[in-house]
Amino acid sequence: MSDVSNKQVRLSYSKWLMIAACLTVAAIMQQILLIVGLGGWLPGWQPWPFLLPAAIAWALAWRDLATPDIHIRPWVRIRASILRVPPPLYAFGVLVVATCVWWALQDKEPYMGHEEAVYANKARSWLDGSPDAGWGIYRPVGLPFLGAIALAIHHDVGALRAVALLLSLFTLLTIYVVCSCWSTPRRAVVTTVVILSGLGFLRRMPEFLNDIGATGLLLIFVFLLARAQEKPKSRALLAAPFIALAAFYLRYGIVGNLLAISVAAAFSYGIRSWIAQGWRMAIAVVVLLAGLVPHFVYAAKVSGWPLGIVLSATSQANRSYVGDGLVYYLAIFPYRLAGDLGAVIMICGLFTAGAATKLLIRKRASSSNGPSIEDRRRVFLGATAVLIFVILGLATDGEPRFVFLSVVLLSFLGVQRLADISKQLADIPLTFTAAVSLLTILGTSQVVAYGAIPGPTKLSESTVPVAQQMSSADPCLLVSGYEPEMGWYSGCDAVTYAQYREMASRSDVRVSLVLFERGRLQPGPASLSALIDGRDTTIVRIPTKGSLGTATVITLSE
Repeated sequence: MSDVSNKQVRLSYSKWLMIAACLTVAAIMQQILLIVGLGGWLPGWQPWPFLLPAAIAWALAWRDLATPDIHIRPWVRIRASILRVPPPLYAFGVLVVATCVWWALQDKEPYMGHEEAVYANKARSWLDGSPDAGWGIYRPVGLPFLGAIALAIHHDVGALRAVALLLSLFTLLTIYVVCSCWSTPRRAVVTTVVILSGLGFLRRMPEFLNDIGATGLLLIFVFLLARAQEKPKSRALLAAPFIALAAFYLRYGIVGNLLAISVAAAFSYGIRSWIAQGWRMAIAVVVLLAGLVPHFVYAAKVSGWPLGIVLSATSQANRSYVGDGLVYYLAIFPYRLAGDLGAVIMICGLFTAGAATKLLIRKRASSSNGPSIEDRRRVFLGATAVLIFVILGLATDGEPRFVFLSVVLLSFLGVQRLADISKQLADIPLTFTAAVSLLTILGTSQVVAYGAIPGPTKLSESTVPVAQQMSSADPCLLVSGYEPEMGWYSGCDAVTYAQYREMASRSDVRVSLVLFERGRLQPGPASLSALIDGRDTTIVRIPTKGSLGTATVITLSE
């Protein structure tokens, strides 16, 4: 009877092993299809999430695999070869891969997008006094500052995009270093390559934006807070405000992240433990507030009170109702944030954080010894990741680039969990994860190049030629629903139609109203007549190859 039962169990494990293997092979084949340029066979160039069910099947079959039989000679030789290479060399290889992907994607995305152009215009305005089309007071000054330095070295789009590359490499290197301190260098390499393989990260890496760079700074901030609690008499807390200030001036939107981190830190380590930091905590708070004084003064001047700029960012959110950002994050979690493999890792991380939180609450309720340093850190990282989704989801609209820190933290916890449950066989799943991640980087790059980028590029093929044709050495103003990119490529000032209605009439500039066949935020016939207000006009129609169709440019007499 016992032999029959064991045989049934063995068959059950074999069944799950077969299912897991088939789903994994299907996932890998999808990536190969993408790499060889056949991603059009997949709906929207998006691979199916086969690894999510495959992970469940692997978990059910793992006991069958975790036997001495797995120690076959080929794997022993492969493992020995892998261990011969020092982890920093692997990390350097990840940075090289990231640079190559960035370089390859530049040809696919030659034009400045809407958000990029806002910061590019501000950088150029500081350099040569040209208009900062599309700029708003809620925009942070850190990225334009870096952009101005880049433009001073070489005045073109490539220089600005190089800033994006440096910020991306900084963040990837930060992930490796911080994760090495929290675990082992080899696990840190796996975490880093998993992050790089994610669709959200690769989609924004080629662009002149601040989200990826801010994520690196926030991760350092999280590390310093954990360090302050884990190492007695550590002075890490004294460095934390400088990192927080750098992240803030690079991206004002990290206020929500800082709030999530602070609440998670208080919950994980206890408020008393932070009060016990004494003079270190006092100095950190004073330095942080002192660093914010210039911002508060400027905010009070332009918005009426010190918090006006930060809160104005919420009013700019493109949301239908309060909380639609949270609904969005729930809808795309985790696949659209990190891709097929990254989704599996993030879910593992979420379960790890949940288990650690449950343990923390249980031990606080009992008189037993408190949780270990590692358990508290897991709670801190997991709570931070979840709270970022909640706070940002309630405060603004949802975009994957807003929650990169959550992806990083859950991915780190997931890699740790994968290694822990594999025990002495951890090298096998970690090596497999790293290998599939490298394959996924190549596949996801194709998704970005042929699935995500063509839409914005087709739009730019309408706006860019029109803007270039409207360029003038004399003062000019373009009114359009695409004001940042029109301003960048024309050198003119540019505003939306809503902004133009609020402006006083100007006779010192040439004003042109730009309308596209399929443009956005454009006035109807009655509103257009009111804007022209009986003035003489010159009308020019400019055919374009882009998705917006033919442009009609109405230039008002001066």
